[in-house]
Amino acid sequence: MNLANKRILLTGATGGIGQILAKLLTKKGAILALVGRDMQKLNALQSSIHADGGKAVCIEVDLSKEGASQLVANVALQKLGGVDILINNAGVLDFIAFEDQTEVRIAQMIHTNVIALIQLTRAIIPDFQAKNQGHFVFVGSIFGSLGFPHFATYCATKFAVHGFSQALRRELVGTSIGVTYIAPRGIKTPMNDANTVAMWEKTGNKIDEPEYVAEVIVKAIEQEKQEVFIGQPQSFFAWLNGVAPRIVNIGLKKQTRLAKPFLNSYK
Repeated sequence: MNLANKRILLTGATGGIGQILAKLLTKKGAILALVGRDMQKLNALQSSIHADGGKAVCIEVDLSKEGASQLVANVALQKLGGVDILINNAGVLDFIAFEDQTEVRIAQMIHTNVIALIQLTRAIIPDFQAKNQGHFVFVGSIFGSLGFPHFATYCATKFAVHGFSQALRRELVGTSIGVTYIAPRGIKTPMNDANTVAMWEKTGNKIDEPEYVAEVIVKAIEQEKQEVFIGQPQSFFAWLNGVAPRIVNIGLKKQTRLAKPFLNSYK
């Protein structure tokens, strides 16, 4: 797929991966609608893109709010004159003992990571179907195939996104609408706080630079890949978890013990 002049709706645009991804896409000639909660950050990103000769518009919205997804779709379709690619990148994460996670935070995470994503996809699909063309991209996680201790709710949301992407891809067989699912492992962004990074280092889990992950995502879109898993041995364990979960349980016992001293608390 040639990304030149493709109209791309990107959620989570001001996040660690989002900013880098936005710049990479506009350098390829894509025209972006940048979605985020902080207008100041959106404007700064837009200015940076414009300074490099790219094109982008801003949509300020909190995807955890009711009705936000339809609003985003309406504004993007109006500002861009249509959407060719939707990249569902927005998400929130907690490294926490499940019993310490509040009901409010659980609901917020499920809404942002799953409900808003599904609703935004639903809001855009009529435009794709009308022209029998378009591409959905879901930035998921290795934890969408591998349940990891102290990320219980986050894993639940990413399992949901993975399953949704597979079902949607199969439902769209026979059309020219594509679906790409990306599963990164840990990434060096503010999404992972100091405790989380320290835990990854203690347990021997490597984390990737956001620039590398963004490049993989762009290449996956260009090549119209169905699923891309990033990083070893995590990708292998994600596969093994689907075949022999008891073996993975044994392998995670030591990591679970090492991780406990770094746990965050939201009580």
